[in-house]
Amino acid sequence: MPGSGIWRTKSVEQSISDTDEPDTRLRRELTTRDLTVFGVAVVIGAGIFTLTARTAGNVAGPSISLAFVLAACACALAALCYAEFASTVPVAGSAYTFSYATFGEFVAWIIGWDLILEFALASAVVAKGWSLYLGNVFGAGSTVAHIGPLNLDWGALVIVGVLTVVLAVGTKVSSRVSAIVTAIKILVVLLVIVVGFFYIDTDNYSPFVPPVEQAGDTAAGMHQSLLSFFTGAGGSTYGWYGLLAAASLVFFAFIGFDVVATTAEETKNPQKSLPRGILGSLAIVTVLYVAVTVVLTGMVKYTDLRTGSPLVGDGSATLATAFEAHGITWAKMAISFGGLAGLTTVVMVMMLGQTRVLFAMSRDGLMPRGLAKTGRRGTPVRITLLVGGVVAVLAALFPMGTLEEMVNIGTLFAFVLVCIGVVILRRTRPDLPRGFRVPMVPLVPILAVLACGWLMLNLSVETWIRFVVWMALGVAVYFAYGYRRSVLGRRLAAPVEAAPEPGSIPANLPV
Repeated sequence: MPGSGIWRTKSVEQSISDTDEPDTRLRRELTTRDLTVFGVAVVIGAGIFTLTARTAGNVAGPSISLAFVLAACACALAALCYAEFASTVPVAGSAYTFSYATFGEFVAWIIGWDLILEFALASAVVAKGWSLYLGNVFGAGSTVAHIGPLNLDWGALVIVGVLTVVLAVGTKVSSRVSAIVTAIKILVVLLVIVVGFFYIDTDNYSPFVPPVEQAGDTAAGMHQSLLSFFTGAGGSTYGWYGLLAAASLVFFAFIGFDVVATTAEETKNPQKSLPRGILGSLAIVTVLYVAVTVVLTGMVKYTDLRTGSPLVGDGSATLATAFEAHGITWAKMAISFGGLAGLTTVVMVMMLGQTRVLFAMSRDGLMPRGLAKTGRRGTPVRITLLVGGVVAVLAALFPMGTLEEMVNIGTLFAFVLVCIGVVILRRTRPDLPRGFRVPMVPLVPILAVLACGWLMLNLSVETWIRFVVWMALGVAVYFAYGYRRSVLGRRLAAPVEAAPEPGSIPANLPV
């Protein structure tokens, strides 16, 4: 039975039934291959070209490879839960839809609001990164134009505009574009691994976990991890605290596999294709990431990758830094092309996830219902254009800075709720057909929650403060708009409103 008020739940059957509404119906045309491509396309992005070197130099040293393994384990546990939920509730919206069926409307809204933050910020930040790579490829260094008091990043504007059109045309077209661009960036990653292998010096791996150092301003105070803050470690530069902090930071490089679940409603055989797409894409990128970090930290000493070192200067290290140290100058251009290709698909798939979450929320009335209307190609054109416009403005006009941690905490929060939701739905609806079942329930979901919670503790204090503020704003918006406009709320209230007055004669009976 559905709850009442803010805890009312939307049954799985009702969620699936809503997918057949003529005006808001999405076209089912994606296969396992398409989903795997989407997963790899969104996960392999800027992280592998920039985040790995920067984190190895400033936070973890050679143990960055272990940090990637820890982050991948947390993702794998959560991925199992996503696979079960997506195969059981093959409806657009991912964690938002799953939460609606288990925790109720209020928690679903919170997670939907959380995903809006994740996808919008990630899309805008990655679009700005794309424009930087574009400047490097053409030797301009920057794609920012100064128009009066405004600094217009026309490179970011161009990529968001083009990808908005691609997404509006159709999901299948988006998948084909992703497949081509993803093939290019995987070739670049393999090139980095193969060429860099011949320049590895095993002495660079020692010490594997560097001794802890007194943190500077960038890794102390409000900038240190929450765990380090509460245990009085004083910072998280190198040592075991650095390794754990690095695992939380490089988690950003894995963000995106959950986007595959947002396409559940557009998949031909979601019960089989979704689990394979989610787990397959995660396995592929984990192998590539670990291989790249092993090569990177073997090519140069981790201290050479630190900000302020003679090799890096005041900037941040990238994969190209290690190759330049060995005089392999052509690698910088190859990596720039790889970064350009990688970020193209990341922006596109992140925007795809954003549109599908907003689509599900709009169809439920928690956002304006008119946004959920689909075009003749079976895509939510209105929402796609809206998301494209917002992301374009953010990316083109605002200096975004480094927001990886802000995106990370939102994603981890979604993972925690999905993992708990699997256990709840197993108990409340054991009768539901499940195309994929998480092994050893509730052990695996509990381990997933603990792993994600641990990574959240290793994010900075300031990130937690920003997250709490955003969530508080979301609660205010829900009670001001969503609660009163909810389709489920009106559906549950309809029988009460239609009940006859005491003593009156029902209209369907003869007088």
